[in-house]
Amino acid sequence: MNSIVCIKQVPNTNEVRINQETGTLIRDGVPSIINPDDRNAIEGALKIKEELGGTVTVITMGPEQAKAALREAMAMGADRAILLSDRAFAGSDTWATATILAAALDKIGETDLIFCGRQAIDGDTAQVGPELAEFLDIPQVTYAKEVVVEKDKVRVTRYGESGDYIMEAPMPVMLTAIRELNEPRLPHVRSIIEAWEKKDIEVWTMEDLTIDPTQIGLKGSPTNVFRSFVPVREKQSEIIQGNTPREKAALLLDRLSSQKLV
Repeated sequence: MNSIVCIKQVPNTNEVRINQETGTLIRDGVPSIINPDDRNAIEGALKIKEELGGTVTVITMGPEQAKAALREAMAMGADRAILLSDRAFAGSDTWATATILAAALDKIGETDLIFCGRQAIDGDTAQVGPELAEFLDIPQVTYAKEVVVEKDKVRVTRYGESGDYIMEAPMPVMLTAIRELNEPRLPHVRSIIEAWEKKDIEVWTMEDLTIDPTQIGLKGSPTNVFRSFVPVREKQSEIIQGNTPREKAALLLDRLSSQKLV
């Protein structure tokens, strides 16, 4: 059972700052992490490997520093790591990113399961996984909270706001993981040392892929971010005055009613 997990290194959004002049994220000095949903995707693939055997390959697109995310995934238990890095990839939107990933997966060859996180916390689009499945012309099940492999198909419990759905799909299939799928493991110290000192990361550039250069990068992206900003959060407080607790409670109830909060 061979699985591929597409991950993304993202800034820790608890510390994100916005350049007020350009409206872009200030990444300098901001710690980077594996996108949280992607960690669930990695864990999902590792559990299937432990149960049925096979391999787990992690792949990401980004600059040299994204190797840190791949090494963390290998410390968790992934067998192979691939970094897609080329100046030609810079500025790619979700469509162009999925195009590049699809070309990389075509190069990797036969795969049973493709895992992606539901969405990245720096973009929140939830588009790359489904677009990737479309480019590869394979089935997809999003918002997976339970995955069971049954011979040549998977049975997936898919989260829905009105209730869960039980879905089946033949392999190969693309699944997007949510945090309810599992609890990502913490790697052992020895695994961390091996991932950083003994395991290699493959780096693929534009020349390694069969891809139309007009469909990638900033110029090949059909969408662009118009503006990014941090919402202004304003807080107001009001002290309810009254002679007795009962009177204060009545005044509070009137105030909440006037605001249509009760």
